[in-house]
Amino acid sequence: MKKVSFSILGILFTLCVYAHCPAKVSILGDSYSTFQNHVVPDTNYVWYFADANEPDRTDVATVDDTWWMRFIKRNGLQLEQNNSFSGATVCNLGYDGADFSDRAFIRRMDKLGNPDLILVFGATNDCWAKVPLGKKGSDDLYTFIPAMDKMLRELPALYPDARIVFMLNDEIQGDMRKAIIGLCDDNNIKCLQLRNISKRQGHPDKAGMQQISDQLTDFLSAGCCNRKCHKHDNK
Repeated sequence: MKKVSFSILGILFTLCVYAHCPAKVSILGDSYSTFQNHVVPDTNYVWYFADANEPDRTDVATVDDTWWMRFIKRNGLQLEQNNSFSGATVCNLGYDGADFSDRAFIRRMDKLGNPDLILVFGATNDCWAKVPLGKKGSDDLYTFIPAMDKMLRELPALYPDARIVFMLNDEIQGDMRKAIIGLCDDNNIKCLQLRNISKRQGHPDKAGMQQISDQLTDFLSAGCCNRKCHKHDNK
């Protein structure tokens, strides 16, 4: 008997057929996933603006240029909620030792609606702010590892019917990168390791947005459903 392998996108499309509606996608992110007037709540800070007056900053000029809208439209999906907040860290600690508990990923993770697929794109600001890594098992949510572990443990409980993917920025390296990959393994969360993303001022430009959408689509279409399928080979 022939074995049949289902990709995540294939499963989502199957759900769409039976439910007679597009599968719903929610995003939990930072500046990389923002766009003016397209985050919820609208008080969240954004980095990408329509008709920006700083052409050297970014060439991402419309919401259709963003990685997430490209991905959603390409795959016939529906945006459920984009809860992204520019500058937000996963943990409660931010830049210059500031308290970021009002915008941390662990603060916003229960406000994603009712999605079929959750895309978590974060930890970039934790890396840039050089927050302490901390240790697994600690309850200090002002350090990275305990906060990241909490998020990855609690998301499946908050959204038992959703599939979850953590998207790892290619410029996060060293101990933090190792910690992220290890925690995704420990919590059985799929981890897409992005590669060679084009950026301006540290943020994806239009070409980079396309690369992210393509790598995410390839990753999900390849059926990366088990703990060993982590790395997207962008050759």
